[in-house]
Amino acid sequence: MSKQLIVDYIPFEVTKEQINESIKENDGRLVVKGILQRAESKNQNGRVYPRETLMREAKKYAEIQIKERRALGELDHPDSSVVNLNNASHNILEMHWTNDDLVGTVEVLGTPAGNILKELFKAGIKLGISSRGLGSVKEIHEAEEDEPTVKVQPDFELIAFDFVSNPSTHGAFLSPIKEGVEKVGTRNGKCCHDCKVENIINDIFIGDTNGL
Repeated sequence: MSKQLIVDYIPFEVTKEQINESIKENDGRLVVKGILQRAESKNQNGRVYPRETLMREAKKYAEIQIKERRALGELDHPDSSVVNLNNASHNILEMHWTNDDLVGTVEVLGTPAGNILKELFKAGIKLGISSRGLGSVKEIHEAEEDEPTVKVQPDFELIAFDFVSNPSTHGAFLSPIKEGVEKVGTRNGKCCHDCKVENIINDIFIGDTNGL
């Protein structure tokens, strides 16, 4: 089986109190913690990551990328199996297991993409963490299931964890990944989620321009 880009999304829950406390304790830096990936559990894509495979890749990721301080991730869904440094927004500081949950501590960087990510968190925008990897999958049919389960195979290679605002890539292997997001604007006269994200990004860039 040929390897394809595999992307899976998990909501990343961080409260405003946690954000304010982190910024205060870390001299303005934002460090957040949350679940990065989950083993042995069927996700909304119908995919299951075997614990053995995910543990192996997490261990390798920790011993190389995290140890060498280059466990970088991007803001929004990338279209490549390589991390684009121009869009790097955060760095994974550590990972550990809590039962079948892979939990990580993430430092938001002072890069342009990192500043956007920080402001999105501060504004209370709901974000998710998206694992990115290369591998193959196999359908398995289990009793009493309406839809088949898709099992990630042992050839899976973890690349990075990216922050995303919209899990619209779910349910497909996309290489390159294409986002099916709604047009930015208003919905029933109210600013929608994507509009709020766009406004925050515009405010950051306007602020940078005024500071020149």
